[in-house]
Amino acid sequence: MILGVDEAGRGPVLGPLVVAGVAVESDVALRHMNVRDSKKLSPEKREALAPEIEKCATWDLLVISAEEIDMMRAEMSLNDFEAKLFAQLIERLHPETAYVDAADVDEIEFKRCVQRELRFAVEVVSQHNADELFPVVSAASILAKVRRDREMRVIEEEIGDTIGSGYSSDPDTIAFLEKWIKKKGTLPPHTRTSWDTARRLLAESRIRKLDEFGGRS
Repeated sequence: MILGVDEAGRGPVLGPLVVAGVAVESDVALRHMNVRDSKKLSPEKREALAPEIEKCATWDLLVISAEEIDMMRAEMSLNDFEAKLFAQLIERLHPETAYVDAADVDEIEFKRCVQRELRFAVEVVSQHNADELFPVVSAASILAKVRRDREMRVIEEEIGDTIGSGYSSDPDTIAFLEKWIKKKGTLPPHTRTSWDTARRLLAESRIRKLDEFGGRS
């Protein structure tokens, strides 16, 4: 059995990290579906492909909240944390070979990090852009992205405001964070408080308040 492992939501300041594993005896069915890196597919195409992937594969997901990410970041690097999560899915799905999208600039080092977390021998193929090279990783990338998008919609409904994609490059996300901080003086739920963007926005808000206070005196 071969397994592909990939994540969605490594970089955002808001929302969870989702790691998916897709295991198959043969990737022929995935090739026929023309699965590709989820970033190169429209949301509609990802949503259409996800149930087809789930039907023809054994799969599993890990949804890691912003709070959990902050806790683990206090103990280890994001790369080490990701290697640990990838290893969890490899152990659950028990393939002969696992293809993983390398999180580290050094593909071999990331492979070693994953293997150190495993309690049994697995051939690990660690490559950059694995989601473009191996259909099982493309499929994992699609399942991870679809689930993360759903998680973000749940958060948006819970908060009752537009939150955007959660990425620091998204103007909607930054506008939401700034508005929440201005109103409440704290970061909203589901924010990765250890992220530079979150700390910067909070610090800027406090500086503005001090300036306003100084201006009134």
